[in-house]
Order: sequence, then C-alpha cells, then structure tokens
Amino acid sequence: MARIFKDEEANFEVLKDKTIAIIGYGNQGEAHSLNLRDSGLRVIVAELPDSPAWRRAEEAGFSVVSAKEAASMGDVVMLLVPDTIQPRLWEEEIAPNIREGIALGFAHGFNIHYNQIKPPSTIDVFMVAPKGPGRLVRRMFEEGKGVPSLVAVEQDVTGSAWDIALAYAKGLGSTRVGVIQTTFKEETETDLFGEQVVLCGGVTALIKAGWETLVEAGYQPEVAYFECLHELKLIVDLIYEGGIAYMRRSISDTAEYGDMTRGPRIIDELVREEMKEILKEIQRGEFAREWIMEGRAGMPVFNALRRIEAQHPLEEVGREMRKLMPWLKQG
Repeated sequence: MARIFKDEEANFEVLKDKTIAIIGYGNQGEAHSLNLRDSGLRVIVAELPDSPAWRRAEEAGFSVVSAKEAASMGDVVMLLVPDTIQPRLWEEEIAPNIREGIALGFAHGFNIHYNQIKPPSTIDVFMVAPKGPGRLVRRMFEEGKGVPSLVAVEQDVTGSAWDIALAYAKGLGSTRVGVIQTTFKEETETDLFGEQVVLCGGVTALIKAGWETLVEAGYQPEVAYFECLHELKLIVDLIYEGGIAYMRRSISDTAEYGDMTRGPRIIDELVREEMKEILKEIQRGEFAREWIMEGRAGMPVFNALRRIEAQHPLEEVGREMRKLMPWLKQG
C-alpha cells in the first residue's frame, strides 16, 4: 500500500525562513504561488518580462523577476514551466545561477527521469505533483480543504529533502487531505501511460470510433454525437464521484448489463497487449525520445496531427450541437 502523509507529518518550519522561487506563473504556478504565500511563506515569481503572466503576478502583489534572478535568490526553486521548455531554461538561466544546498522542485518527473535535466550533486531534488488543475488547487485551499498530491525525492543531499517536499505540499494545502509517496520514475511512467492509453488517447479514439461506426451505419451524426460524446460527462462524473460500482448503480439495468457483458469485447486481449506495448515504449524511453526530437524539430508532426484532428467531422457536428446548450461555455 502507498504511504500517505497528512498535516501532522509535515514540518512547516523548514520553509519559514526560505525564499521560494516559482518559475512560471501559469495554471499551476499561479496556484502554488498564492497558496504558499497565504500559508505564510516568502514567495517570488519568475516570468517573461512584459508578458501577460508577469503583469498578472505583479497585480497579485508578487515580486516578479527573471528566471536568472529567481534562481540566484531562491532557497527552493520550483520549475513550473512546460516540459518542453524546461531543459533550455535550466541550461541557460537556472543551472548557472543556483547555489549549493538549495532544493530544486518539479510538478512532473519527465525531464529528471529521462535525463533532460541533470542537476548537480550539490542540491536536493524533489517533486510535489497536485492531482488536479491549478484552479482546483487554489479553490480547495481557499475553502480550507486541499487537493491530493504525489510527492517524491530524487536527490537528498542536505538530508532535508523529504522535509522540504512535505512542507511544500502542506503549503499548497495537500497534506490536509493526503500526500502519496512515489518516485520520479513511477509518476512519469504512469502519467504518460494514463494520458496515452486511457484519459486522452484511449477516450478520444473510442469516442471517434463509436461515432464513426454509427454514422457509417446510417444513423444521424447529431444523434450519434449525443450517444458517443455528450453523455460521456454524465458517466465520468459518476465514476469520479463514487467509483465504477457507484456509476453502475446510478444507470439503468439495461445499461449496466450492456456495460459488463459488451465492454470486455471492446477492450479485449488484443487491446490489452497493445496497452502493454505502449507501456514498454514508455519504460524504454522510446516515447520520450520521440517527443524530445519532435520538439527539437519544431513540432511538425504534432502541428499536422492537431490540424487534422480539428477537422474531423465529429468536431463540426459538436460545434452545432453545443449551440443548443446555453449552459455551456463555448470553447
């Protein structure tokens, strides 16, 4: 069973006299900065000069500096810019300016696990990864609650890396509900697998395949949209709220029987074997190498696939159907 830390196991004093430098004031960066400051910690923010994020951080009352300045000032340096930007920013702005004995933090393990960032042996390296978007991390904190986080230590030079990681998680509000111990390897590989096989890749491919099957069989695209995409939110919300068994108790007996008898025919042994192969590609670093090279080449495949997917007929039908739903914010 996983080790789960709560409030009483986090020693907040280890951060009381430290400067926490948040590199990146985006979705997570904004929430981290505000929560840590409201927890009584000294926080500075690094952003691109004259960017909207810089102005937003200034308006929130933070001292905003360059990444180079933040690296030299921070006792804890939290890197919250996108994975694709981190290696260059590390090499050019952060690594030359950090001091021995500081703690370098991440919210995702990709660049450490796949050796795109190689910290010196003189600093601590930890991870605190909230399992929710920044706006939820902030809202739960303001309500006196919290969002669970994963926590890991890759390098403990000072002997205080775990204390710092847990104190940081406490500052976010995560130890109010529970912080789960993991490793950079486990967090990275499971995160990539979940995105590719279930949460994003698996779900979107299943939606499109179901919709295309109905339309090719002569059913109206609009009706197929409701059955294969729109109603997914109802099911996901039920699973999110109470698990799979709870969802099954909340739907009709007909739907539940179809779920349990037909679902395994869709996710059959061939699909499971492909899942295992994708996991092996992640574990061997093949996906990471492919994605890193794609970034270095200027994202040609990524951008082409994005254009193609945006032109799928399902997207056109969806835009028209969502006009019938005044409660939705049009994306």
